[in-house]
Amino acid sequence: MTELLPLIAILAVSGIVAGFAAGLLGVGGGIVTVPVLEFSLRFAGVPEEYRMHVAVATSLAAIIPTSISSARTHHARGAVDWELAKQWGVPIVLGAAVGSVLAARAPLAVLAGVFGSVALLIAAKMLLPLDHLRIAQAVPRGAGGFTLAGLIGGISAVMGIGGGTLTVPTLNLCGYPIHRAVGTAAFFGIFISVPGTIGYLLARPPVNLPWATVGFVSLLGLAIIAPGSMLTASLGARVAHTLSRRPLSQAFGLFLLLVGARMVYRALA
Repeated sequence: MTELLPLIAILAVSGIVAGFAAGLLGVGGGIVTVPVLEFSLRFAGVPEEYRMHVAVATSLAAIIPTSISSARTHHARGAVDWELAKQWGVPIVLGAAVGSVLAARAPLAVLAGVFGSVALLIAAKMLLPLDHLRIAQAVPRGAGGFTLAGLIGGISAVMGIGGGTLTVPTLNLCGYPIHRAVGTAAFFGIFISVPGTIGYLLARPPVNLPWATVGFVSLLGLAIIAPGSMLTASLGARVAHTLSRRPLSQAFGLFLLLVGARMVYRALA
């Protein structure tokens, strides 16, 4: 048991930080927990080539309660677009389900590369003075919106995130205010994390993973991360509504820059 103490301590702290980040930035906490898990799972005896898989899967499972807590707080402040949720709900769920199945079969370098590359691209948009950049006057509807939502769900499941990494800047580029984009993204985290987690739970790893691991989901990691993240998610959401647009965008971009750079290095190493 003593050999697991470093892992337990790291995961407990990361859960607290992830929950706060989820509420503040609408990212579901995965932007914090995936890299922390990928590093700390070595203490649990997870083979190196499958640490990223377990990290992504466990992060996605932890996002379920975190997203619910964060979304409730944002909803109380009127920051969730329920009309868009109705339109994008089905394609996001389908995309997340397919993404988790594909990711369970992907090599380590692919998962790390996708995570890092997407994070760096979005970080550039959020950190650079591009607040007025728009690619559309409104969010795409019909077939275009269905495809876009499906891609967000699929890529998010591969990355082990709640969708905010993609949803927030996408909505922002379509003219959404940052606070409304963050609130709506927090709710979409539920649509992504539930089917994505089911896909990872049903996966059959080609190697024996440590006890308390179902599919690629570490129940130990989930039990440690989830309570702390639930406690701090609502706090982060409340803080988000006290910040102006620019600091919130910069905070979001800084998270992605740091995590994206490490993941790209991990993929190339």
